[in-house]
Amino acid sequence: MNNNTLKSIALWIVIGLIMMTIFNQFSGSARFENKLVYSQFMAEVKAGNIANVQINDEQNTITGVTVDGKRFITNAPSDPWLVSDLLKNNVVVDAKAKEQQSLLMSIFISWFPMILLVGVWIFFMKQMQGGGKGGGPFSFGKSKARQLDQTTNKTTFADVAGCDEAKEEVHELVDFLKDPSKFHKLGGRIPRGVLMVGPPGTGKTLLARAIAGEAKVPFFTISGSDFVEMFVGVGAARVRDMFEQAKKNSPCIIFIDEIDAVGRHRGAGMGGGNDEREQTLNQLLVELDGFEPNSGVIVIAATNRADVLDKALLRPGRFDRQVAVSLPDIKGREEILHVHMRKIPMDSDVKADILARGTPGFSGADLANLVNEAALFAARRNKRSVDMEDFEQAKDKLYMGPERKSMVMREEERRNTAYHESGHALVAKLLPNADPVHKVTIMPRGWALGLTWQLPEFDRFSNFKDKMLEEIAILFGGRIAEEVFMKQMSTGAANDFERATKLARDMVTKYGMSDKLGTMVYADSENDTFMSMSSKSISEATQQKVDAEIKRILDEQYAVARKLIEKNKKKIEAMAKALLDFETIDSDQINDIMAGKKVRPPKPSKGYDSKPTKGGGSQGTSGNVSPQPTAKN
Repeated sequence: MNNNTLKSIALWIVIGLIMMTIFNQFSGSARFENKLVYSQFMAEVKAGNIANVQINDEQNTITGVTVDGKRFITNAPSDPWLVSDLLKNNVVVDAKAKEQQSLLMSIFISWFPMILLVGVWIFFMKQMQGGGKGGGPFSFGKSKARQLDQTTNKTTFADVAGCDEAKEEVHELVDFLKDPSKFHKLGGRIPRGVLMVGPPGTGKTLLARAIAGEAKVPFFTISGSDFVEMFVGVGAARVRDMFEQAKKNSPCIIFIDEIDAVGRHRGAGMGGGNDEREQTLNQLLVELDGFEPNSGVIVIAATNRADVLDKALLRPGRFDRQVAVSLPDIKGREEILHVHMRKIPMDSDVKADILARGTPGFSGADLANLVNEAALFAARRNKRSVDMEDFEQAKDKLYMGPERKSMVMREEERRNTAYHESGHALVAKLLPNADPVHKVTIMPRGWALGLTWQLPEFDRFSNFKDKMLEEIAILFGGRIAEEVFMKQMSTGAANDFERATKLARDMVTKYGMSDKLGTMVYADSENDTFMSMSSKSISEATQQKVDAEIKRILDEQYAVARKLIEKNKKKIEAMAKALLDFETIDSDQINDIMAGKKVRPPKPSKGYDSKPTKGGGSQGTSGNVSPQPTAKN
């Protein structure tokens, strides 16, 4: 509890005591043992039991003492014969004079409301001037930036992995803050602002925390949403207050997380003259590079939506340097896994390089979640260390969803799912450019009834026409297998068709991969702003040609997949039988089937019962191809 709060409590206690004293002065009355009704009082008077009385005309009360010494009180009506009756019965009568208020009390009563009003006004004015940080009623104009030091933040660059280039860019800031003369003597100027851009979970905020831990200088952190308030102008006031604090503590670093909350494109004035977000952005632009230079104040901002930021915010002089924090490659994933594996007891069979290869597209946050899920799997099985089996189970859960062992389905639907997934797997194994099939299962996971998981051998940064065509053929393999072996169609291929159509449409309209339509973009713009008039970029005749070309690609790949399945019916039958027996088959078992060998039994599990559960699920859609699994829901 700070001093401002204590002062406020003391003030209100004093005010309460004064009010209680005043009320007691006006409401206080003598307490008597007996209260008589007026008729009983007159009867006592006539009986000679009353010694003396005191009449109070202001309160219309009679107080007195009986012959035996008891005090009493009664209410006196307007009786003109009262005094004469009392005197006849030898009662000593005393009349209480009208009380006169003292001069001090009269002054106090007349001036107390004004004094109270002035005191409250002075209190709130002091709160407005200097009491904002204590959370007072007028604190909304003060900055909510938190200052970090070595005690509150122990993250260093050793805790950051998988983004060596980004780490090198920001490490230069730390070097400048520690030894600015190294740069000044060569005429260099440290960037005033650094914008870290990248997908969610890649480590932008973690990198900023590492800068704070390494810099040994004041570090202010705030979220972009902390500037926005229900009051107009508060955001701009908080920006000013934050930079004033930073200038007092320079050299220092300001970190603004999720800057897109206030840094979006400014509109054409449709938001009105008091648009809170635009006022905040304008003030931020001025503070970053205005008339007053912010010497020694370095601003670091992070966002995963750089495309929506205002151009004035991105220009040199404000954010001189943009650091791309991308998804880690296979080497980066291995380094990130090593960082997180240091925190848990590991078994000797755990290989970080194998896990890194098996997790393409994972961000740093995904890998941290993978290690945590593996530790949870090990804890459920009462293990003392985390082994490779736990990591495989955790990876399956993250890629394919949790197992739904309790779901029960009819044998016909299980057979249909087995043939569906076998169709995906067979086509993927026979096509030359397809990613290797890692695992096939008919165990319901998440929303899927079955999945075919293809795992790429290496990271892929671009896609090619031949591989995209093969992906379309793989997606059609499930439905074709249902038609050939089950003589029926199910709704399980709905998502397969949706993804195949989108892939073919992108090939024609975006990537220029159609020989008939050429290298022209036929897709409409997807970046139309709110309330803008979007127009068609192609004519109806051209659209018909586009649709015809998309259908041609789909039909051709459908024919390719059907030809492969009809030529390899025995392998499909063997794969479906293995799935019905074991529920899940891995790459080694799939290779046995493709080579015409007897399928080897599944690998024994160390920590839990791996006996297949007779289960299934409801109808749905098929899932992904590499690196995501192909699913039948």
